[in-house]
Amino acid sequence: MVRLAPGWTERTVRVDGRRVLVRCSAPVDDAVPILHVHGFAISGTSLLPTAERLTGRARNVVPDLPGYGRSESPPATLGIPGLADAVLTVLDALELPEVVLVGNSMGCPVVLEVAHWAPERVHRAVLASPAGGMYNQPFVRGLWQLAKDATRESPAMARTAVPDYLRFGPVNTLRLFDELVRFPSQERLLRMPVPTLAVIGSRDPMMPPPWRVREIARLAPDHVTLAVVVGAAHAINFSHPGELAHVVGSWLDGVPIVDDPDEPGESRVLQLPRDGAPPPVDRSVAEPGPGPAPRRAGP
Repeated sequence: MVRLAPGWTERTVRVDGRRVLVRCSAPVDDAVPILHVHGFAISGTSLLPTAERLTGRARNVVPDLPGYGRSESPPATLGIPGLADAVLTVLDALELPEVVLVGNSMGCPVVLEVAHWAPERVHRAVLASPAGGMYNQPFVRGLWQLAKDATRESPAMARTAVPDYLRFGPVNTLRLFDELVRFPSQERLLRMPVPTLAVIGSRDPMMPPPWRVREIARLAPDHVTLAVVVGAAHAINFSHPGELAHVVGSWLDGVPIVDDPDEPGESRVLQLPRDGAPPPVDRSVAEPGPGPAPRRAGP
């Protein structure tokens, strides 16, 4: 069991009659709560490093969705629409009429579904390493990208992820991953009905090539912002929580997204230009390569 930071509590809510574990930080007056949505086969534990850094801004909520982590499993593995419905049920159970949704990996398609179904419940959306779409197809290509990413994450991530993967099971993992790679994340992002921030890591093998990222930035509506964290791989919420929390905070405050001087190391935060021109940075942003290894090992 992961030890929670001071001020955090755990509780359970019911989703279709089954217990769902929810971790919550203390409320913050007059602030829209932030709910974090984890990726496939992994629990909300991987999102705590970033959530803990956002506690001074708002109440943060980190559930284990049904079938994940310490929550009860439904009779059949929930797909992306079922998980989106579970998120809305959690919001109802916690009496949260509106939240900022922060997703990672498969959590991003879930956030996209919630925002399209119930935009009135989503104050803003943050998509960290949004997986799914043609760049992750066919299925075997997506698996290769996932395996490649494993070599770029910190060992601490494996200590968090492996127990969750084993509990979720290989059959469920492969079935849901197949649904994930077919989900049109990029197309949904371009049609988001709420203000949205997408954050990608320059070392994430599951992200589109640089030319496609610049094209998405150019085509995105004005209320969609794209940013890059140099040096981060796919599990950006876990490996680079300080940078990600700084990006999210800057965006929520409506200030320019720049590097956080209080986060030492190689990684930098950069906002992609809206006109599609190459960003004014070193080529590790425009052409993701091996780059520096993640600095922190996580909690």
